[in-house]
Amino acid sequence: MSKEKPELSDAMKAQMRRKTPEKNPIKGTKFTLAISSAKGGVGKSTFATNLALALKKVGCKVGLLDADIYGPSVPKMLGINEKPKSDGQKLDPLVKYGVQCMSIGFLTDQQTPMIWRGPMVTSAIKTFTQKVNWKDLDFIIVDMPPGTGDTQLTFSQDIKIDGAIIVSTPQEVALLDVIRGIKMFDKLGVKILGLVDNMSFFIGDDGKKYKIFGEGGVKKTAEEFQKKFLGEIPINSKIGKCGDEGKPIVELDTNHEISKIYIDFANTIKSTYL
Repeated sequence: MSKEKPELSDAMKAQMRRKTPEKNPIKGTKFTLAISSAKGGVGKSTFATNLALALKKVGCKVGLLDADIYGPSVPKMLGINEKPKSDGQKLDPLVKYGVQCMSIGFLTDQQTPMIWRGPMVTSAIKTFTQKVNWKDLDFIIVDMPPGTGDTQLTFSQDIKIDGAIIVSTPQEVALLDVIRGIKMFDKLGVKILGLVDNMSFFIGDDGKKYKIFGEGGVKKTAEEFQKKFLGEIPINSKIGKCGDEGKPIVELDTNHEISKIYIDFANTIKSTYL
């Protein structure tokens, strides 16, 4: 004689729900893509900004969320010097070059240090994802801070991330942190779209390629961990100059060889999700 399974009480059901919380997608957006490096100084913010503009160039509606609370770069890179409007409940993103943007740098003085503990950072991230009027976006690009700390955990555990791109330079000291980043996203169940080799080489006046940070390390790491290698972005002085002037290279010169690389990335992402 079979025994009937006992009915779960409301309290037990609530406890099970707490153990397996649903990730909340960012309202007003379809897909959330994290741009990560786990290592500072490898051009991640430049990549995130130009990728957002490239996605806009290929016909997508795009937002750019600067989640680097301690070192926001988006205000400088996009030449934004104004504060977002608010109705007392939510913030309106600022729009530049057709991209909706939000950054802690819009709310504080550029020279003010963010001396915040982890819970304050988490609170700021939740404000930017839950209390910003993002409007009808295909993609929101999230410029993640270096490391594998509170911001990464908040996005991975509490917010629906549809994919992550890891940006690195080829030298071993950067790749050590990349490996930590790969393992973090894998452990948290975030799909890694691929790895990008940034500042991979520069072309001298003699026309030769000079690989000053080493060669092949990012591609080798991608193969070792069975991730896709998305390609290389060479060093070019125009990239930094454009960022400093608040008009990224993809926006300033769409036909530049560097811009074409970003547009290729954007087309790949668009065909993957839309």
